[in-house]
Amino acid sequence: MIRLILASGSATRAALLREAGLDFTIQPAPVDEAGLKEAAQAEEIPPADAAILLAEAKAARVARREPEALVIGADQLLVCEGRWFDKPEDLPAARAQLQALRGRTHTLFTAIVLWRHGRRVWQHMATPRLTMRDFPDAFLDRYLALEGEAVTHSVGAYRLEGPGIQLFRAVEGEHSAILGLPLLPLLGFLRQHGALPD
Repeated sequence: MIRLILASGSATRAALLREAGLDFTIQPAPVDEAGLKEAAQAEEIPPADAAILLAEAKAARVARREPEALVIGADQLLVCEGRWFDKPEDLPAARAQLQALRGRTHTLFTAIVLWRHGRRVWQHMATPRLTMRDFPDAFLDRYLALEGEAVTHSVGAYRLEGPGIQLFRAVEGEHSAILGLPLLPLLGFLRQHGALPD
C-alpha cells in the first residue's frame, strides 16, 4: 500500500482523513503562505490558481524528502466580492471580518494537490459558496464569546461544524471542502490508484 502523508498542520484536515478511515502521517510543510499570497495578488493571479500554488508548494516541499510517499497538500482562500480574506489574527479582527462577510455570499477556493516521485500526480479545486445571514451585532458578540480563539484558526473566522453554522442562511458545496479538504474526489483518486482498498 502506498504511504500517505498530509503536508499540513491543520487539525481539521487531519480529522477529516482520520474519520474517513485513512492511514496517514502528518508532516507540516514550512511555507511562506503570506508571501505567496501577496505575490499572487500582485501578479493578479486568480484566487483558484493561487490556492493551487499554495497547496502545491506544501506538497512539493514534503515530497522532496519523501519521494515514494503520496503527499497531500491543501490550501483554501476565501474571496468575497473580489476581496481576499486571511485567518484573523485575533478576536477584534475576526469581528471585523465577520461584519464584512455578513449578508453577503463568499466563495471558498479549496485546492488539493498530490505529489509522488518528484512530480504532481493530481489536483482538484472545489469552490463552495456560502451566504451569511444579516445577523445583528449582539448575535455576533455572543458567537465570538462562545467560540473564542477557535475562530482565528479558520480563514472565514467560523467553524461550520460548530456554532458557526448559525451565521449562515445558505451553503452550497461538499461539507468537507468547506472545512478545507475535498474528500470525495480525493477518495476517488486514491481508490483508482491503489492507495485505498476498493
